[in-house]
Amino acid sequence: MTFNCPGTMKAQPNSGAVVLSDDLKNPAMEKLDLVRKWSINTYKCTRQILSEKLGRGSKTVDLELEGQIELLRENKRKYQNVIKLAQALANQLSQIMQTQRQLGDAFADLSLKSPELHEEFGYNADTQKLLSKNGETLLAAINFFISSVDTLVDKTIEDTMINIKQYEAARIEYDAYRTDLEELNLGLRDGSTMPKIEQSQQQFQIHREKFERMRNDVSVKLKFLEENKVKVLHNQLILFHNAIAAYYAGNQQQLEQTLKQFHIKLKMPGGESPSWLEEQ
Repeated sequence: MTFNCPGTMKAQPNSGAVVLSDDLKNPAMEKLDLVRKWSINTYKCTRQILSEKLGRGSKTVDLELEGQIELLRENKRKYQNVIKLAQALANQLSQIMQTQRQLGDAFADLSLKSPELHEEFGYNADTQKLLSKNGETLLAAINFFISSVDTLVDKTIEDTMINIKQYEAARIEYDAYRTDLEELNLGLRDGSTMPKIEQSQQQFQIHREKFERMRNDVSVKLKFLEENKVKVLHNQLILFHNAIAAYYAGNQQQLEQTLKQFHIKLKMPGGESPSWLEEQ
């Protein structure tokens, strides 16, 4: 008797042998095969990670590339600290400006109500208002600096860090399959082991090519990142220095010129809201 249902088994006439139909190669079976391969790969990689941590397994290291990656991680932490400190400076400056505006208003009110000290109170009112106005300009420059460096860290550098994580995962896979092949080559070679060695050799080659491709990709990414980072920070550090120097020197014209140089548009505050910057 023959079973003709699609995707099932067929019994051969006059024999008890049962063979699998090609119809069994369905999506469900393919998913099971993917799960099996993923489980094997996960096991090998986990074993490799544990071996490295215990000091038993060997690890492929590109000293030059690893040095660049470690430097990038260190610089990222330092840039994040600069952003944090610059944000604290902006918050403190905003509070000072608020106090200066209130003090200016108080001096102006006393100037109107104190005829004998009209000029003295008036001078101080004008000074506090000018300081507050210059503070708005400086705050715009600082916020622009923060925004630009934050974009560099959270987008540009982070994009490269994602590639680095993929490269490191590929390196672990490569070493896991390399170790597996080395262990098989140290064992006996006979009819039962040769197919395993050949399969291991194929898997090793696949993961070696993937690892080398990811290593090259990261090297290129790091090169372009360095060029972009230098360009961005060069401009932003000049902006920060010139704005701070002009503010504390009391050079209002130079402070405003600095914003124009970097195409920063100052928005006048509405009510009690602090001013923000806009890049053209």
